[in-house]
Amino acid sequence: MRGFIKAGVVEAVRAAGGEIYAITSEPQALASRAQQDWELPFECVGDPHHEIAATVSERGWFDLRISEVNDFLIRDTQWEVTHPKGFYQPGTLALTSEQRVLYRWRSIPTLKNIGGAGGRPTAEHVWSRIREALSEGPADDAALDRTPVLDGASPPFALFAVILMAHGWFLRPRPFTYQGDGKNPLERFPMVMRRIVGFLALWVAAFAFLPGLWVGAALALYLPVAIRGFRKIYSTFENEQVAEGLGAA
Repeated sequence: MRGFIKAGVVEAVRAAGGEIYAITSEPQALASRAQQDWELPFECVGDPHHEIAATVSERGWFDLRISEVNDFLIRDTQWEVTHPKGFYQPGTLALTSEQRVLYRWRSIPTLKNIGGAGGRPTAEHVWSRIREALSEGPADDAALDRTPVLDGASPPFALFAVILMAHGWFLRPRPFTYQGDGKNPLERFPMVMRRIVGFLALWVAAFAFLPGLWVGAALALYLPVAIRGFRKIYSTFENEQVAEGLGAA
């Protein structure tokens, strides 16, 4: 969402007579709080019962992938999180006032996009495709964009799992969830990377200066903790390989 602000797309869309909305499966109270805390210049709309997502599907625009919310994703949040029907994966939809589809993209969770947590079309790419569609005049609906320009490469899934473990002090994985404090959760990323470096340095130092038997025993005791954490991450972030048809689930 912030990419649209930095790229000046919000102003460009409004200058062309359009408007931007952010639709989320979070409750409206949380959507409004994020809009205020992040100073977003467009309205954030909560859709916890997926009424908007259902309308989008019924009209044949696209089907958003729905994922289940479990204790891992809501752990450590500072409020009661309510997702009665789960949460939907990201998608982008641009329409004219006559409901002609100018652009559409949706995320399918895979290992490549770390279970749907990464890999978003850039604001510049989306806006350029919208302008192309508008320049064509009356035409058919735009096809689903399967090869968008993304906002940077996602890390390998294994590294992503290590990062989440580091965020939980290597005892359990902890997601980068919004805490309602006005801060982007990814602002904690540099701190987590320092933890990874420090954690590896401690193990190297231990093997270098302590008896190998002691360090090996400590590592053997820690491995079940790490395995349990990695399994939790892999089971939470779904990974699929789905044919990108309009109606694919």
